[in-house]
Amino acid sequence: MPQGFIDRNRLWSRLTAACQEAGDLATPVGVVDLDAFDANARDLVRRAAGTPIRVASKSLRVPALIRRALATPGFHGVLAFTLAEALWLHDQEVSDDLLVAYPSVDRAALGRLVASPSAAAAITLMVDSVDHLDLVDSVRASKAVPIRVAIDIDAGLRVGPQLVGPKRSPLYDTADVVGLATAVAARPGFHLVGVMTYEGQVAGVPDAVPRQRARSLVVRRLKGASLAQLAVRRRELADALRAAVGPDALRLWNAGGSGSLAESAADPTVTEVSAGSGLLVPALFDHFESFEPRPAAYVGLPVTRKPTPTIATLHGGGLVASGPAGADRLPVPWAPPGLHLTALEGAGEVQTPVTGHPAALLRIGDLVWLRHAKSGELFEHLPEVHLLTGASFVESVPTYRGLGLAF
Repeated sequence: MPQGFIDRNRLWSRLTAACQEAGDLATPVGVVDLDAFDANARDLVRRAAGTPIRVASKSLRVPALIRRALATPGFHGVLAFTLAEALWLHDQEVSDDLLVAYPSVDRAALGRLVASPSAAAAITLMVDSVDHLDLVDSVRASKAVPIRVAIDIDAGLRVGPQLVGPKRSPLYDTADVVGLATAVAARPGFHLVGVMTYEGQVAGVPDAVPRQRARSLVVRRLKGASLAQLAVRRRELADALRAAVGPDALRLWNAGGSGSLAESAADPTVTEVSAGSGLLVPALFDHFESFEPRPAAYVGLPVTRKPTPTIATLHGGGLVASGPAGADRLPVPWAPPGLHLTALEGAGEVQTPVTGHPAALLRIGDLVWLRHAKSGELFEHLPEVHLLTGASFVESVPTYRGLGLAF
């Protein structure tokens, strides 16, 4: 369960004290609580039980936080969400082990990759089709620089003709996976180093939601069935791939996410797991059976109006998370505790009314702190993040947006 009333009041006091100490801050105010961030990192390492954790950068989008996670024993390497981002992280010497989570069709970025032996040695592309190999070849004049690739394999749950899980790779059947692996191994200029099996239907779906006991029970059963089926599939895939292309092609087997870290790490086929949301714990990660959430990321919005004594209107706030539209994608008023959005306006682009018993105590200029529904997306809207330790800001660091980057 998420933090209780007392903890959220303490958080409000810490944030208020830090803002008063810092003086005038531009709003909205982005904050990451390093005490919670570090505790979450240690808990992820505990859950991984010795399996290395790759930092999922899309869930952070703040270079200083990516570096901080990588400095934690048990973390190694970055799971980047675009090739352009991986190239930038390599140039900035953030990591020399970068796995791009999704296939790239960015010809400019591919051109930079094939022209840089150092980048090509550090970055692994994701592929699930020969077309991805053709695209790489189309941007290079020579195959002197080998390109590292990993194969993305669908890790969804097969129930009869239905496939439950993210609609990612077209590769599910072992024969199709081996076929692509064989094509990569035989193709000059490419080096097959591993595979990915990301079980998004386990890692990213809440399974202990209050007032949704029946649905949560169904979700937990689907997760259990998915993990059992996937364990068998991974063994079969690993055996077939070793026989077809040799063991060196399976040095990397990436799996998991914050919500399935322990289960993925326990699979002997898996060599590494990935996590990012578990470091900041957005609102969508409040209701998982597998771990205790410690929220670490907040945005502070000022009260600019009091249309009634029991309503406070905040400036901005309409930072709605991606995914299927619904109330769970809206930001959550968090501190002071007891506030909630109004049904008529929700979170708006220019204003967000909040109501609840603390609204009567809020004054013009006070800050109300909200949590975003998803990790990382909040920082696409902010140029910098203030890092909180105790009741003080110890540093202000740029986000990707603050550095003029859009990945």
